[in-house]
Amino acid sequence: MFVDTHSHIYSEEFSTDRNEVIARAVKAGVNKIILPNIDSSTIKSMLDLVDACPQLFIPLIGLHPTSVKEDFRKELQIMEYWLEKRNFSGIGEIGIDLYWDKTFISEQIEAFRIQIGWAKKRRIPIAIHVRDSFQEVFEVLQQEKEESLTGVFHSFTGNADQAAQVIDLGFKIGIGGIVTFKNSGLDAIVQQIDLQHILLETDSPWLAPVPHRGRRNESAFITAVAAKIALLHETSIEEVARITKQNAQQLFGF
Repeated sequence: MFVDTHSHIYSEEFSTDRNEVIARAVKAGVNKIILPNIDSSTIKSMLDLVDACPQLFIPLIGLHPTSVKEDFRKELQIMEYWLEKRNFSGIGEIGIDLYWDKTFISEQIEAFRIQIGWAKKRRIPIAIHVRDSFQEVFEVLQQEKEESLTGVFHSFTGNADQAAQVIDLGFKIGIGGIVTFKNSGLDAIVQQIDLQHILLETDSPWLAPVPHRGRRNESAFITAVAAKIALLHETSIEEVARITKQNAQQLFGF
């Protein structure tokens, strides 16, 4: 009944027990896991997983902003090759990240614009990575906006005004383990956001929710995220699962 809209379960962090992790996710009620790409080095492992279990996994293709370097055009050419060769349900994980390094900000913005163009051409959604860059990301989206452009702000950690801007733009808000962190302040924001605008995610293997914080994250832990949102909205976990699954189906078309 759950959709994990953002997981990197194909990553090497799961190399020794991936099948067990998948089994735990299914047992927890996860019936779809959306896989955003990182760069050219992760495409094969991601698609191998999709081919092995197409009923569970949904792939996206894109170049992560922290992977945007001097050779980003070459990386984008590889993404485009696969975009023509295989079916993808969206473009991602794309965006702007100014937390670690601002060296390639102009390249990040250009790569973001190019990949938004792919999404608009194919009328598929984008999964956006935003870190210390909300204003920069939002400016690009406002400039590139057209009716066909939609998507999700993955792992949202912004304030109430930023959440309202995202919703006004017609985008969904991805909520993961951070909402369970005691001092994140995200719980107060999520409480104000109608469930019709929310997607559940784990961002596994990172950002495990309480009570698993500090461990490797996995899709089965999405139940903790759903439970926290249910508490904030004074509703049931089943209702959170139902509405957020419907939101994911509408956005990603499965």
